[in-house]
Amino acid sequence: MNTQREQLIETWLTTVLRSDRFEISYLAGDASFRRYARVTLDHKSFMLMDAPPEKEDCAPFVRIDEFLDQHQVRVPHIVAKDLDTGFLLLEDFGDVLLSTLLNADTVDHYYLQSFKQLIQLQAIDGTQQLPAYSYDKLMTEMRLLTDWMFPALNIHLSEAEQTLVEQTFDLLAKAALNQPQVIVHRDFHSRNLMQLDNETDLGVIDFQDAVIGADTYDLISITRDAYVQWSPERVYQWFEQFYNLLPEVAKQNRSFEQFKRNADFMALQRHIKILGIFVRLFERDGKSGYLKDLPRVMWYVLTESQAYPELAEFIAFMQQRVMPSFTEKYGQYQEVSA
Repeated sequence: MNTQREQLIETWLTTVLRSDRFEISYLAGDASFRRYARVTLDHKSFMLMDAPPEKEDCAPFVRIDEFLDQHQVRVPHIVAKDLDTGFLLLEDFGDVLLSTLLNADTVDHYYLQSFKQLIQLQAIDGTQQLPAYSYDKLMTEMRLLTDWMFPALNIHLSEAEQTLVEQTFDLLAKAALNQPQVIVHRDFHSRNLMQLDNETDLGVIDFQDAVIGADTYDLISITRDAYVQWSPERVYQWFEQFYNLLPEVAKQNRSFEQFKRNADFMALQRHIKILGIFVRLFERDGKSGYLKDLPRVMWYVLTESQAYPELAEFIAFMQQRVMPSFTEKYGQYQEVSA
């Protein structure tokens, strides 16, 4: 597959590594236009990120990586970069994703480690480096549900239903903005955390969309992971564990019950967005691998909302108007008790 781009990569690597005796092995792709390759030379390995500038902008990744690296967050060190061509040579974190290590016996240990690293991340002042997770951004994300999933299910909203959905989105966006605002990774889940050789800290990847937002966002990303599911009882135990790790300033006038409500509302915003994203990945980009996870994400949406009267009308709408078509097209969600 010696295309012009591969030849460009090999020329760049030869210059950067000062040798042409390296080996390069391309890895399976993800939901983006980026691709990765492992580069080995003299028993050392590196990770190449290939992000064609017309499809992907490397600059946010580089800027945020260098900023977090300076603050001792365990992100990959950048060995070399060429933003004009979209090439980055990174420290190789290996192949052990946290998702492959999780089971009922190990999850408490690894999640506690991830919570400690989140607290460290949230203590960094990133307001000058990162954009705010604004009301408009939060609303635009949730509207992926109405823009992509509802049309895919052939659901057409009445005026009253449209108003209900928008009012719910507004409630969730304002709830997110009323929480303490910190650095948010925005995709802090078990496929973006890695076990590193001879290190306690987990390696953190895929952070280029980081923002300043709600302090519960990354917590729910990992405890209510779109790819790994745990019982609500266990999740709430983790919420309390994380709450107890928070600095006192983040707990002022904020009981655990209030924090739990913050987290549930934030989780609902995230999972509404993910429903739309996973459908869009299939309908627009032809990527079907995420469809199997839709029932789990819908299960989250329905369970996260049950305790809150202000969400009852929206959940009734989802159950009555959306779930019949959803279940027929994407399958039934399974409740987890472990």
